[in-house]
Amino acid sequence: MVEPYLRRSPLAHRGLAARAAATDAGADIVMAERPHRCQINLRGNPADIKLADALHGVTGLRLPAEANGFTTAGALACLWLGPDEWLILGPGGGEHDIAARLRAALGEIHAAVTDVSEARTTIAVAGPRARELLAKGTSIDLHPRVFGPGRCVQTGFAGANIILRQTDEAPSFEVLVLNSFAEHLWAWLEGGAREYRVAISVL
Repeated sequence: MVEPYLRRSPLAHRGLAARAAATDAGADIVMAERPHRCQINLRGNPADIKLADALHGVTGLRLPAEANGFTTAGALACLWLGPDEWLILGPGGGEHDIAARLRAALGEIHAAVTDVSEARTTIAVAGPRARELLAKGTSIDLHPRVFGPGRCVQTGFAGANIILRQTDEAPSFEVLVLNSFAEHLWAWLEGGAREYRVAISVL
């Protein structure tokens, strides 16, 4: 009998659930891991209306109209990664179905759909000092006039390659990082946040 595959977060050994505060009231920064999410890489010609129609028909998402932006539909998001590359992001568990339905909808369209859900984890960073903390690790301008809700970017951060997006005005951010760099990045963030009041949360 084949044993079921047990998914383990790259930060599981840190015991974040046990460290989570009962309340984050008054915290400057709230950090959490959001593991095992649906992550599907989509590549194709953005000018091909059939590509946009296939994406919308399967997920309800529209392709982002601007570089370094993202669209949303329910719990799903479509992040702009490059002129012909996007990341469909959402709750874990539905990635195989979405990928299969998207491939079927695309048919003979010149496009590629790749399930990369096992490649990265997500570190959520929120709170009134979150932007200040994140600005320490990247050369990207994170001033709210430039980088606000609906914006995302691929960039280097503290020696790791990440995808960063701001999800609301709180401000709340998501840092998508390769599993092999998750421990390094979490340790860097905790170290960089020592001057703030930090709470650990569970998502």
